[in-house]
Amino acid sequence: MKPFSYFLFFVITAGAFENGLAQGNTLSGRVYDIKTNNGLPRSSVYIPDLKLGTIADTAGNYSFKSLPAGSYLVQVQFVGFKTLTKNVTISGASKADLAMSDEAVEEGSVVVTGTSKATQIKRNPVPVVSISHNYLITNLNTNIIDAIAKVPGVTALTTGPNVSKPFIRGLGYNRILTLFDGVRQEGQQWGDEHGIEVDEYGVDRVEVVKGPASLTYGSDALAGVVNLIPTQPAAEGKIIGDVTTEYQSNNGMFGGSAMLGGTKNGFEWMGRVSHKEAADYQNKIDGRVYGTAFKETDANLSFGLHKSWGYSHINLSIFDDLQEIPDGSRDSATRQFTKQITEADTFRPIVTPAELKSYAITPLHQHVQHYRVFSTNNFTLGAGRLTVNLGFQRSVRREYSHPEEPYQNIPGLFLQLNTYSYDVKYFFPQMDRWDVTAGINGMYQQNTVTNGTEFIIPDYKQFDIGGFAMAKKVYGKLDISGGMRYDVRSFKNDGLYTKPNPVSGFDMPVYGQDAFGADHPFSDYSHTFTGASGSIGATYNFTDKLSVKANISRGYRAPNISEISSNGVHPGTNIYQIGNPAFKPEFSLQEDVGFAYTSKYLAITFSVFDNTISNYIFNQRLLGVNGSDSVIVPGNQTYKFQQQKANLYGGELSLDVHPYKALHFENSLSAVYGVNKGIDPKQQSDSNKYLPFLPPLHGISELRYDFDSKERHIVNGFIKVQLTYYAAQNRVYLTDNTETPTPGYTLFNAGAGAGFTNKKGKTMFNVYLMGNNLFDAAYQDHLSRLKYFEPYPTDPRPYHGIYNIGRNISFKIDVPLDFEYKKS
Repeated sequence: MKPFSYFLFFVITAGAFENGLAQGNTLSGRVYDIKTNNGLPRSSVYIPDLKLGTIADTAGNYSFKSLPAGSYLVQVQFVGFKTLTKNVTISGASKADLAMSDEAVEEGSVVVTGTSKATQIKRNPVPVVSISHNYLITNLNTNIIDAIAKVPGVTALTTGPNVSKPFIRGLGYNRILTLFDGVRQEGQQWGDEHGIEVDEYGVDRVEVVKGPASLTYGSDALAGVVNLIPTQPAAEGKIIGDVTTEYQSNNGMFGGSAMLGGTKNGFEWMGRVSHKEAADYQNKIDGRVYGTAFKETDANLSFGLHKSWGYSHINLSIFDDLQEIPDGSRDSATRQFTKQITEADTFRPIVTPAELKSYAITPLHQHVQHYRVFSTNNFTLGAGRLTVNLGFQRSVRREYSHPEEPYQNIPGLFLQLNTYSYDVKYFFPQMDRWDVTAGINGMYQQNTVTNGTEFIIPDYKQFDIGGFAMAKKVYGKLDISGGMRYDVRSFKNDGLYTKPNPVSGFDMPVYGQDAFGADHPFSDYSHTFTGASGSIGATYNFTDKLSVKANISRGYRAPNISEISSNGVHPGTNIYQIGNPAFKPEFSLQEDVGFAYTSKYLAITFSVFDNTISNYIFNQRLLGVNGSDSVIVPGNQTYKFQQQKANLYGGELSLDVHPYKALHFENSLSAVYGVNKGIDPKQQSDSNKYLPFLPPLHGISELRYDFDSKERHIVNGFIKVQLTYYAAQNRVYLTDNTETPTPGYTLFNAGAGAGFTNKKGKTMFNVYLMGNNLFDAAYQDHLSRLKYFEPYPTDPRPYHGIYNIGRNISFKIDVPLDFEYKKS
């Protein structure tokens, strides 16, 4: 049954429930300033578990109609006031007045990721952070993962400005599960240069779970979860919109997005289109870096229905990205970038300045398309709730590696991944303040790889299923939560025989009798992976200002296709990759301890963790018997996945000082260290005892001043300066030249912005001017893959590899739209 058919089925089923359920449940009240008792006009009131919000009127009065009965957490926001959260029981005509405090320090957001129900961060034992929409739009970034990479404990593995993969506390790839609106995002995450196929303009906020979330999401959430939450529907009776345009100076990136949506009588709709493109980025060491231009176009359409029985939403999206990937080739004398122009590759001309500045995509590039349709449904069944989330995704990745006609349009690597995901949860009626949830979720995948001319992985199919139960109990100031889960993954990949095509000379699949005498890069393989995971933790709130929390969790991850079966050159990485079919699942055991303190002028959070991983999989460079690179295919380094025991530990510290409301001095520090525990102590040395590719000690300090001027029609104004500092990373895995140390660096950033209103106080547009690396420092991030793109490693001149982006200044204009539906 197709996903859309599922959606129709549940809408019809839910409609049948409507007459049998309690009707006329409403919630209304007033949002006001606790000091002055004045109403707060246009304050936002939101019920996360119902994905339902409204805007208060000019007197601060708000109301919801046709709500399902139950107990819900309500979140209230108003500019300049501390976010308010309150548990409200809805039954019949319910009332709740909401008093807000005019304070600078936030108490903590509400999160929905990895929890049994919407929960305040300060009452959640699991380490989790919420990144607001305001944070996303007031910081300069080049993609959505780059936007969150400054959050404590979060970093990114990058391949230029537009390709970033999230890392949480030193772990990434298939150990991090990315969600879009709670539905898993699938798109060949195993690849080094495979980014997240999501429109950054459509993301309203982000929630990050820092630690094993296998309990809720199964395999691939061993190290954490990044939940990208889209723009929420309009309030009842409203039409909302937004037009955004921006320009970035470094690579000439210009982008824009337009959104329009509305809600009337419980029916919601929203549409968005976005586009951005850029030429090659630049820095003062390399000049413009050839092969980093991109063009991305996205579209999204969603519909929903909110009634007293709950809600049903359906979302459709298209992501289309033309992405260049550099190979780092240079002229040996001048170190200017060169380009491949023939298949034989015997001569490479120097790239001209005009080509470096061009927005045209080169013949050697990647074309990444991602199509998604998913349905999220929430049904009230008596005093309980049932959620059913169904999704279908198709990821199509073409990596073009043939520079000559007539083969430029024939992809070398051609990957087509279909994913069907399901997630069903039942939220039991609350009993003696116990919140209990049970569910089952998983996916079915089919990946086809045989339509190209290069084969790094084989065709495969896999089916995941996992069942879990989790519970939360509140004992006054003490919150306890935990649960258990068991997962099964059935995996099968097909064998493959290849021979040169008699016309083109490129490899092609062959079958039957044609396979006689052919190369045999992949053999048939099937295996069933299983694993148990769980979590238990507690939070104790001594006062409204001080809380402590502790959590212990066990994570599980089955090996991915690349780790098991890869055997070939991966275009865009300069790597010949070898897998290992004997791998076992990874299991982690992580302990977290943290505390948080907030007052009128100060906010401190501190957390530490220790994570031991059995069967930890990592990539190691292979050397030949003479100590030089092991070369299977010329021009590519050879790597093979290894598996050993590992230990990661570290923590995060945040210190925010607000001497008075308008002034913010915010600081954070993150550290993660990793040790390879699988080596015989007698053979352990500084060259092999550290885990590879871990971020160094790093931090951020920001001084920001907020201002408003009603006389000048200015609202939400700010001006800020920011320092980001990264220590040298010398704790590296030197064995076989797998990685090299990285010097430390400091970047200076700044920004300013404000909204401008009309005479009625309505915001007409917002303007932002921001700059990163304003002093144009030359640096290489330790998690930048381009650092290792060096064709002449023995060149005595300095500055090997490719450096990160130089000075970048952004100008952004955002025009919000807000209308009332005409009354019939």
